[in-house]
Amino acid sequence: MVIGVIAEYNPFHNGHIYHLDKIKEKYPNSIIILVMSGNITERGDISIINKWDKAEIVLKYGIDLVVELPFKYASQSADMFAKGAIEILNELKVEKIIFGSESDNIELLYKLANTQLSNEYNNLVKNYLDKYSYPDALGKALKDLTNINIDTPNDLLGISYIKEIIKNNYNICCETIKRTNDYNSKEISVISSATSIREAINSNIDISNSVPKETLSKINNNLVLDNYYDLIKYKILSTNDLTYILGIDEKIEPRIKKSINVSNNIDELIHNIKTKKYSYNRIKRLLIYILLDYKKIEHNTNNYIRILGLNKKGSKYLSSIKKNIKLPIITNYSNSNHLIDIDIRINDILSIKTNMPNEISEVIRKIDID
Repeated sequence: MVIGVIAEYNPFHNGHIYHLDKIKEKYPNSIIILVMSGNITERGDISIINKWDKAEIVLKYGIDLVVELPFKYASQSADMFAKGAIEILNELKVEKIIFGSESDNIELLYKLANTQLSNEYNNLVKNYLDKYSYPDALGKALKDLTNINIDTPNDLLGISYIKEIIKNNYNICCETIKRTNDYNSKEISVISSATSIREAINSNIDISNSVPKETLSKINNNLVLDNYYDLIKYKILSTNDLTYILGIDEKIEPRIKKSINVSNNIDELIHNIKTKKYSYNRIKRLLIYILLDYKKIEHNTNNYIRILGLNKKGSKYLSSIKKNIKLPIITNYSNSNHLIDIDIRINDILSIKTNMPNEISEVIRKIDID
């Protein structure tokens, strides 16, 4: 059995170990392939552990092959995040995707996914977008049609995975593992959410009971967006027209320009820009795009398979299927064909404020496939 896992691991914690252990318990001879966000996550955060260290950690806990989800998808909302990840896993001939779920009801998630693929649903979303943010419009349309309210993060992502599989007729099935903690809980315990762990780190609360020792030793407290506020402010103030940046149009640009002069940090800036149509996370992504000078034209690049790490089992498997893979496989800088130029820029910019592994030196360190 070839099993796919999709994750950000920001940071990798005991709940993730539980998830992987459950997979290995049920499918002991499986190959586990991870598609993982790199240094930037879906909500517009900077990963507090760099992607190379994350890959090294998870290889010790049962993952056989680690593939980076390209920035184009990793920094987007759930549907685009799922689109990139599922396409990669399909190319890698994954048979099953197993994800954590608050409801642990795969039949329900398939039902909701099919509802979201209907024309009736799409028309409702379009109507709601006049008044609400995109995530709120999605939720309200789904509630109208099913009388079911799904607002938990793992279930919402799971629905996006299933939709992408159905739309493309991929030969992949989905399975859930019950999430064992409340994602809203701020309590730090043996199994805590990644959000609560990050908040605990910011508050200097001990997290050693919630994460493995490998994670604890790799956390970088400087890898937070607020640490780059001055660079974002400079970019906004020094650029006459920001509309070449992905996601920024003539409506939101004036709010960004106005708000930067009355804000003192990232959180204040986001709240000053925020509207009913522009959610907190959407604005945070825009600020990431500004920081990284991520242009609309760059968003047209194709998907690819970027290998961050693999063990012997993963190497043998990848070697056995690579001739049938259509997406470019990148194992070093020389065979990247400029596809990872944005990754190099991300590292260069993040390195201004903190020590990061040099992207080019890392990819020159060729990852061998048997």
